[in-house]
Amino acid sequence: MAEFLETIENIRAQEASVQRLFAGEGQGVRSLQKTQQYMAKLAEAAKFVADVFDGKRPAYHLQEAMTTSDFPLLFGDILDRQLLANYRETPVVYRNYCKIATVRDFRTVSRHHVDGGESVLDEVKQKDEYPETSLSEGRYQYSVSKYGRRIPFSWESMINDDLDALRDVPARFGRAARRTEQKKATQLYCDANGPHASFYKSANKNIVTGNPVLSIPGLQTALEILADQVDEDGEPIYIEMVHLVIPPALEITANNILNALQLELNESGGTANQKLIVANWMKNRLKLHVDPYIPIVASSANGKTSWFLFANPGSGRPALEVGFLRGHTEPEIFIKSPNAQRVGGGNVDPMAGDFDTDSIQYKVRHCLGGSQMDPKMSVASNGSGA
Repeated sequence: MAEFLETIENIRAQEASVQRLFAGEGQGVRSLQKTQQYMAKLAEAAKFVADVFDGKRPAYHLQEAMTTSDFPLLFGDILDRQLLANYRETPVVYRNYCKIATVRDFRTVSRHHVDGGESVLDEVKQKDEYPETSLSEGRYQYSVSKYGRRIPFSWESMINDDLDALRDVPARFGRAARRTEQKKATQLYCDANGPHASFYKSANKNIVTGNPVLSIPGLQTALEILADQVDEDGEPIYIEMVHLVIPPALEITANNILNALQLELNESGGTANQKLIVANWMKNRLKLHVDPYIPIVASSANGKTSWFLFANPGSGRPALEVGFLRGHTEPEIFIKSPNAQRVGGGNVDPMAGDFDTDSIQYKVRHCLGGSQMDPKMSVASNGSGA
């Protein structure tokens, strides 16, 4: 009931886009012109649906309402808002260390980068020509794909006053969409054996030396490697914020490191027993993110031990980019229109279901893609110590 009350409040507090629901094979619900009259009807319909789902009204009231001219459209808008509410509430972490973009269509898009001309300026002697430099170009390419699924439930469930299936559809679709995003992002930097072999390799100088376990010395080494990266002109790359991405198995270790009051370090150049005690500066330098899909993607090896550092995607070229289709940046919910006609004519109940099986089908569609970008903006260790 609380989620419906929140939906009602949102309807009354803000305008939202809507789209006709029932036509052809089914349509989305986000593009009708918004009017005060429509928003008032929408709030009233949301309250009506909430009462049915909460048991204050019998389910047949909903069946009867669905046969009216405008209620199916309102009901579709309510489900769509529920989908987006659950989608936005489902936690994801990739947006912190991946650049988020939109693309125009499903064709391959290119992200061009230009290198050169940024090194320290040369001294120009009196009457000498200014030295010339050259620029080099490169590009990254990817395309978005379409993801989705259908969920059918039977006409009998409506007759039997079983509304759980209908109530769960937006929540299930919302969680599925977020999980799809996170897993697709994880697959950009993770493969079956840990850090993605095409991105983290010796040629890119972004593997933490010795693949150490997550530890204070390991993080020190990783930060040093990240700081040693230079651009095409051999100039240092300035990195302000660093994101530490780990699997769930390392969450306790990471929190113990980042939340410690002090760090105890071996003093280089001193005797073996000398220690250096310092305030924990790492908690202000690193931002922690737990990615539950690391052990799922890295299913063959190192799924519980791999860890990654990403430079903030807002500083220069990002390590990764995740793109969404313009105009469809969030998941959309659809319902299949009835494909039956009563003998003798007359209006068909939109919830009458499919001609062959009487099933009522919902689907969700989500369009996204992504690409590896600049390997200099990330380092990783598989945690194996080898």
